[in-house]
Amino acid sequence: MFSAIHRNSFIEQLQSKEFDLLVIGGGITGAGIALDAAARGMSVALVEKQDFAAGTSSRSTKLIHGGLRYLKQFEFGLVMEVGREREIVYRNAPHLVIPEKMMLPITEHGSLSMLSSSVGIYVYDMLAGVKRSERRRMLNKNETLAHEPLLKKEKLKGAALYTEYRTDDARLTIEILKTAVKKGATCLNYVAAEEFVYSSGKVCGAKVHDVFSDRKLEIKAKKVVNACGPWVDKLREKDNSLKGKRLHLTKGVHLVFEHNKLPLSQSLYFDVSDGRMIFAIPRGNATYVGTTDTNYTGELERPTVTKQDVAYLLAAVNNMFEGISLTEKDIASSWCGLRPLIHEDGKSPSELSRKDEIFISESGVISIAGGKLTGYRKMAEKTVNLVAKQIQHETGKTFSSCTTDKITLSGGNFENPKAVSKFIASLLPIAKETGFPSEELNKLVYKYGTNTSLILEKAKEFSSLETAEIWYSVNYEMTTSLSDYLIRRTGRLYFERPEITTGYNKYFEQLLSILGTNNTIPKNSLKEFEIELSSVVDFQ
Repeated sequence: MFSAIHRNSFIEQLQSKEFDLLVIGGGITGAGIALDAAARGMSVALVEKQDFAAGTSSRSTKLIHGGLRYLKQFEFGLVMEVGREREIVYRNAPHLVIPEKMMLPITEHGSLSMLSSSVGIYVYDMLAGVKRSERRRMLNKNETLAHEPLLKKEKLKGAALYTEYRTDDARLTIEILKTAVKKGATCLNYVAAEEFVYSSGKVCGAKVHDVFSDRKLEIKAKKVVNACGPWVDKLREKDNSLKGKRLHLTKGVHLVFEHNKLPLSQSLYFDVSDGRMIFAIPRGNATYVGTTDTNYTGELERPTVTKQDVAYLLAAVNNMFEGISLTEKDIASSWCGLRPLIHEDGKSPSELSRKDEIFISESGVISIAGGKLTGYRKMAEKTVNLVAKQIQHETGKTFSSCTTDKITLSGGNFENPKAVSKFIASLLPIAKETGFPSEELNKLVYKYGTNTSLILEKAKEFSSLETAEIWYSVNYEMTTSLSDYLIRRTGRLYFERPEITTGYNKYFEQLLSILGTNNTIPKNSLKEFEIELSSVVDFQ
């Protein structure tokens, strides 16, 4: 079990042996590397100084998409790769990757015409290997308004309708980590890498700090991978290897509105006056809009949403939809993420490539940066291929090739994606018997997949679905704080903020009760969450 209650035993495992691989960074990239390496038979440790997915991997647009925008940059290879990867992630985690139609409205004086959109998305469908049933359809003006009546009519010419895949980025990360742990990896949040350890000038581990117990540990490893996202260059500095190529951080902001404030019928990807494009996506009782793309040089741990960011997105939305006049007061929540891109002289944030790159220092530290959520598995494969090759060269030890394209992620044990709805139907009698609302069952399955069965069984014991969900999160997802649970494990801070604003103390008490005498919850957990709660509607 990936349990916070047994956290101390995981700490002991970190210093019990020399690992084949130490991964520093618990976002989607580090999680993917840990799973790939563990599946090949490597002994793997992963440490993350915050919570898993606390950085970029919980703050994306929450799409597993084929990268339509990359066609403009003529990155055909990237479109092909992420298109294939999208299908693999969908197959391996169908409870978290949901296909839905995306509309691309065509307007007068917009950057796209009906012809260029039709040809562009056709090429995109071919390159990305899109299934025939999901390929683009071109709509005339009346058909477009039938799909989305909220669009302004006067400048509308028509639209392209194509398929994107929605996800929960933080939950995808945690399901990958749970699968890696099941394969034998030792993964811990709130363990900060403070300095590298060397032998004869070559890296052989790291000194780390357990934030909870204030213990200092040394982890020994044959190979060390720096997968810290926006913090990659910070670790390269610790290794005295920040030379040549470096990161270029850009900031992406999303705003969330209650659905009745922006009652879209479907997801859209539309033009903005500066030539960029943004998404507007309905999700449950909310609609979220984003993203911005601006240079960033501030604090990495808590990037902020500015009034300028808010004004930009509000203007874009109000300009696109009929009868919509949203103001800052209408914002229910927000999030702000950083993209760890590779710097290219003379290029604006939106022009920078989303390709990933690997840097190897003289001491042997392997750093990986760039890339996209959709491409996490291929990034991991390239990195672990390199690690395996190096270990074989130095020790003669061999490992199997990558198999993660065939590994079902935790909770994804469905015969096929259509089986998700059948699974929900099979649980309805249990929900009815225990008096739990069927709509809550849907939410649970699209978060936890087949693991929902365990939550329902525990709910009978507790006579509370809410308590059972927290119990599962603590015992199976290394949840140690209120922010872990309400932000990264459930997304409630972003999509249900009005509901939790008055009830978060109740969650905190339940968390304390479940952790019990093995209480590893940080003393400032409640205060930290309250800061998060206010920050998502406090714009500087």
